[in-house]
Amino acid sequence: MTGIGDAPLTLADVERLVAGSAPLAISDAARTRIEAARQVVDTYAAGSVPVYGLNTGLGGNIGFRIDRDAIPDFQAQLVVGRNVGLGNFLPEPICRAGLLARIAGATKGGAGLSLGVIEQMTALFNAGVSPAIPEIGSIGAGDLGIAAHLGAALIGRGEAYYRGERLPAAVALERAGLTPIALEPKDGIALCNASTPMVGFGVVTLAELGRLLATAIAVSALAFEAYGANPRIFDARIHAARPAAGQTHAAALYRALLDGSPLVAAPRTVQDALSYRCLAPIVGSALDAYAHAVRELEIELNGEVDSPLVLSEAGEMLSSPNFHTPSIALAVDAITIALSHLAAAGAMRVVKLMNPTLSGLPKYLSPVGGPSAGFVPMQKTTAALEAEIRLGAAPASLGAMPVSDTVEDVAPMTLLAFRKLARQMEAFRLLVAVEATVAAQAADLRTDYGLSPAAAALHGVIRSVVPRLEQDRETGPDVMAVCRRLAEPAIAAAIAERVGRLVPSGV
Repeated sequence: MTGIGDAPLTLADVERLVAGSAPLAISDAARTRIEAARQVVDTYAAGSVPVYGLNTGLGGNIGFRIDRDAIPDFQAQLVVGRNVGLGNFLPEPICRAGLLARIAGATKGGAGLSLGVIEQMTALFNAGVSPAIPEIGSIGAGDLGIAAHLGAALIGRGEAYYRGERLPAAVALERAGLTPIALEPKDGIALCNASTPMVGFGVVTLAELGRLLATAIAVSALAFEAYGANPRIFDARIHAARPAAGQTHAAALYRALLDGSPLVAAPRTVQDALSYRCLAPIVGSALDAYAHAVRELEIELNGEVDSPLVLSEAGEMLSSPNFHTPSIALAVDAITIALSHLAAAGAMRVVKLMNPTLSGLPKYLSPVGGPSAGFVPMQKTTAALEAEIRLGAAPASLGAMPVSDTVEDVAPMTLLAFRKLARQMEAFRLLVAVEATVAAQAADLRTDYGLSPAAAALHGVIRSVVPRLEQDRETGPDVMAVCRRLAEPAIAAAIAERVGRLVPSGV
């Protein structure tokens, strides 16, 4: 049993709980906060003070007052009328993470959700039921239009996942032994006016990005050795002289990965191209952007994001801007730009490994020479991937059309930023696989130096699925095989452990 509501959750906690089978339980302290908040909600529901979404309409309908007796029905109407999501449904793990995020946020008390609704969400989570949420409809000013699909599932409408199958929500509830629940005052607005689908998407995406970044770092270290670049560029004293964002930590990661390389004692070159020489600043910037996005998303996960916000100690309900998520959108946009820089450097390392004048290796990394194409045709695919990744760096958060009678006149498009990052990551994963395949070939052909233990281990992983290129063959399938191998959970975890912490402790 895992208690929810006492300690802050990390993204790693959410990923573990979503993948695991341990049931959730609302802590006693959380129940006390929830009940105190409900007393405030009940007082306002019985009174005449206008409160947004409780006894008033939403957006352009804010001037419309809801009769006291009509408030419960209005909460259900609010949810149903805002099921406006379109497109494909988000994958089940993302929807499950979003449900957990709403449970965690509600235990703070500020949402003012009734205990029955929070218990219903917890029961769904424990039973393996996840509201099915469409991917399109959020503008990042809360996820109103798609978070409403979570609320709909609680009352038996819409669709839900149950043990891997997407079903009508009423059927999923019945199979799980649950029944739809009636919404009480403020429950509807609290279910809709939150960023839970975005948090769910963000948790899954950033967790996968962490593993992908670790793999990219390990692959670049293999390419560094296969090229015969000068590892003295990672000397700690150099980076301490200008400790830019993430740079000193990245240099330390590379020193550890290159430990035991013959190049450390006797470098082949005096100075190398920037795609090799500037790995620490380039990777360090990406790691800093990643760490910043994780911090911002964990703030959202553990924060009280609702409007109106219930302030139990003061006995008040106040309108709040906490549903607005530009800090996360900007952080995610920064990651996409950082990935573009990583991709550009990786693509150039691939090209330079095939240049005999620069690398000292056979032309195009072909052992037979002559008219052999070797790996040079893969440069076209490399260029295509780099262009696609660069296109993904266009910021999602720069504009939004006004909606709801222009009341909602700005929006950060945070979920779109995450969706764009996820697409960019797929192209980046392929580019990393290209670099890994090419670097492994270069390492095989380099006879003047051996490899460090870390590079040798990664080389072995690559060679476990594709042999050395002896004559021209189809290298596209080779790269796809390497891509799949590097993404295997056990392999990705082993690489991440070898690379070490992407974010220093205390950052």
